[in-house]
Amino acid sequence: MKTHVLRERSSPDGSFGAPYCSHFRVGGVSVEIAGHRRGDATLVSSLMPFRIDAGLSEINIQVEWVAKLPAASGRQLFDSGSVWRLYEAEGGFQFDFSTPILGDAPYKRLLVDDQFCRASLLMSDECFRNHSAAAPLEYPLDEVLITQHLTRVKAIELHACGIVARQRGAAYLFVGHSGAGKSTTARLWSSEQGVEILSDDRIILREHAGGMLMYGTPWHGEAAYASSASSPLSGIFVLEHGLGNAITRLSRSQAVSELLARSFVPFYRHEYVSSALDVLQQVADTVPCYRYAFEPDQRCVERILKLRD
Repeated sequence: MKTHVLRERSSPDGSFGAPYCSHFRVGGVSVEIAGHRRGDATLVSSLMPFRIDAGLSEINIQVEWVAKLPAASGRQLFDSGSVWRLYEAEGGFQFDFSTPILGDAPYKRLLVDDQFCRASLLMSDECFRNHSAAAPLEYPLDEVLITQHLTRVKAIELHACGIVARQRGAAYLFVGHSGAGKSTTARLWSSEQGVEILSDDRIILREHAGGMLMYGTPWHGEAAYASSASSPLSGIFVLEHGLGNAITRLSRSQAVSELLARSFVPFYRHEYVSSALDVLQQVADTVPCYRYAFEPDQRCVERILKLRD
């Protein structure tokens, strides 16, 4: 079966003209998903707080159902090690999703142009014949698509906890690998008055008015904080377990290196890596970055609030 990435749009605002559609926005990126079945455009619960009214979208997805999906024939570019693999496709890229529960063949296939703006999402009737159909945008497809698109708009997603202390006019990003203490940090800050937690695991950064905005995302960690809000960023802290709640200022090169190691970058294309480095260099130039060897109790919050650099 030959498939093409690009599909003709049927309405002047860029939508596909299907009878059912939904819109959401994550990290400042607006998305429309449309299809001919009601379930095609139903947002999963994690995306509902990010739902927006209809309008022009940066990413447009058309859902289609096919009898079955054949094995991929293009050159493989990346294997996530879980449910999806990335291949070259005509005019763009092909993401295949598979799981042993639904058989050997892909249960859905995302065909997207090289700008990550227009996509066809093919769902396999064969795979769901004896199973309830999964929501088209279930995780990780939503995150995969947004992450790829961010490379085009000079933005980046980080393994991080985002804290907004609105009464103090400050917002902090706590960056860390799994187990570094992001969810613990979110829980400790949640008891502070006037604090909003944008996410305890994934944050998107974008340049805005000469500074950096951080956005909450739907993809939370153990503490399950996920907000659609955003805030200008005041400081970044690279988390590590330690004693004394010690804070050390990072140089520009140190900051870029530490942030890159904790970012979601499509490493399969050098231009995407270059774009990520450009963004992180801008982050390091505009936002103070520190290493934070912290102890997991309320004193680590007080240490940040008293910081004067």
